[in-house]
Parts: sequence; C-alpha cells; structure tokens
Amino acid sequence: MTVATVGVHIVDILARPVEHIPDGQDTVLVDQIRLTAAGAAAGTAVDLVKLGNSVVTMGAVGDDELGDLLLAVLTKRGVDVSRLVRRAGEQTAASILPIRPDGGRPSFHVPGANLGVTYADLDADVLRGARAIHLGGMDVTFGLGDPAFFALLDEARAAGTIVTMDLLSEMPDLLGMATAFLPHVDYVLPNESQALLMTGATDVTAAADALLARGPLGVLVTLGAAGSLVVTADGAERVPAIKAEVADTTGCGDAYCAGFLTGLLHGRDVPAAARWGTAAAARVATGLGSDAGLTDLGSTLSLL
Repeated sequence: MTVATVGVHIVDILARPVEHIPDGQDTVLVDQIRLTAAGAAAGTAVDLVKLGNSVVTMGAVGDDELGDLLLAVLTKRGVDVSRLVRRAGEQTAASILPIRPDGGRPSFHVPGANLGVTYADLDADVLRGARAIHLGGMDVTFGLGDPAFFALLDEARAAGTIVTMDLLSEMPDLLGMATAFLPHVDYVLPNESQALLMTGATDVTAAADALLARGPLGVLVTLGAAGSLVVTADGAERVPAIKAEVADTTGCGDAYCAGFLTGLLHGRDVPAAARWGTAAAARVATGLGSDAGLTDLGSTLSLL
C-alpha cells in the first residue's frame, strides 16, 4: 500500500441546512441528508484514494450496524479495510452534524471503539512497507501512545516512510498527551486552536515554533478561511486559502492532510504540498460531508 492511515474511524450523519433544532416532535425539512466515512483516519483515507493513492486503514470499529455501514462505505470508496478490528459488544464511533447555512458544524458525538485502539490492533509489517503513514486523532486513541509504536514509527521513518499526524479534539489534557508523538513524526497538522492549546502560546507563529522544537520536520497549522501557516527549519510561510462556495466545513482538515501528503508523495516540497492540501480542502468545502466535492487529483489541482 502507498499510504496507511491509523486512528479514528467515525460514521458521520449530516443534514443541511439546519437553522434550529425543532421543539417537541416537530419536523423541519432540509435539503440533504448524507452518511459518510469520517474521522481523522477514515475520512483522510477516503480523500487519499480520491487523490490517486492506494490506502489501507487501521483502527477499531464496533460489531454493530454502524460498523457494517462504515466498512461498506470505506470499501465502496476503495479503501482497504482488511486491517480494521471489529470490537464485540462495542459501539462504532458516530456523529450527528446539523450543518448551519453558513457551513458551520456543531455535532453530537459518541467516541465508541476509537478509545480502545492499541498497538496490538495494528499490522506492523504493513506499516513498515508503506510509503507514508498518516496518524489521525492520536489525542483520542490513548492506547497508541506506546513505546513500541513509537519505535516502529522511528524504524519506518529511518527507512524512508513519511509520517504525518493530525488531531481530533480541542481538549487540553488530550492534546497534551499527543505531544509525545512529536519526536516520532515528520509533519504535524493541527488547527489553530489545537496548536495554541498544545503549547500554551498566545499566537499561532509562536505555537508552531514551539511544536517544531519538539521534533517534527514541519508544522502546518490550518487557519480556516485564513489559509494555513507552514513552519519548517527553513522558515515560515503563509499559504492563503482558495475561495470557494462553502456548503459545509466538515472534513476540510482531513482533506488538507490528504492533499498535503499526496503532494509530498509526488515529490513536491513542503510549501507546494501545502498548496495541494489547500486545494483539496477547498473542494471538500463545497459539498456536504468529509469527502464531498473532491473527485480526483486533476480537478483538485486545477484550483491552483
């Protein structure tokens, strides 16, 4: 496999546009309802396939109907789910997202089987053979903060594998635990709030510098409509967002990660790969769900 994604797998059920939650048992008609494979591992996996990569994903889901649906959706999108663990008696992680007319996305979420993922659930041989490993949601997959997993990541990086990491929560305690991964990854891609919470910094540049000092080769902080900040040993660069008709911001961060990693795998330097990520995020923002609007690499790069 070209890429292995590891971490959080979620079923998203989205509706738009939602201006309010009705009282009692009233019904509000909406334009669209959609079910997608989401989460910082599953959603990124789908986007990576759409951008032309071969992808296997690892983590855990329940043995419930939601798990059946999630595996079916991932398989339909071309993701190899053969290494996903099914947990007997556990719920598959899921979110219900009433999407506001402006694209905002409040959510109702159950973390489910994601909380129990451990190093023993992963296929180490497949990870060693991947050209890239994307870690999605290491702040909520507590069991992966394992010295044995860190050693495997170091071994893979020494052999030339690219390792990237995205985060899921905005809870200081959880994000603090995720800092243990920083010496073992090449690129970390937090959003602005996560970067500030992880470091205690008061501005995004200082936060990125602090994260870089912990060991990765680069820090890419996504800034929503303001684009992203890319910081490496060579310096800092602002990458502007691409204007798009925003329908839903769900999954834009996952798409950014997928586009960035695809750029690296195509030999682009870090700032250029960040622009690939920006284009992928712009595509996803135009539709409902974590992969909507993204079809292929060519149409994505046409935005640049």
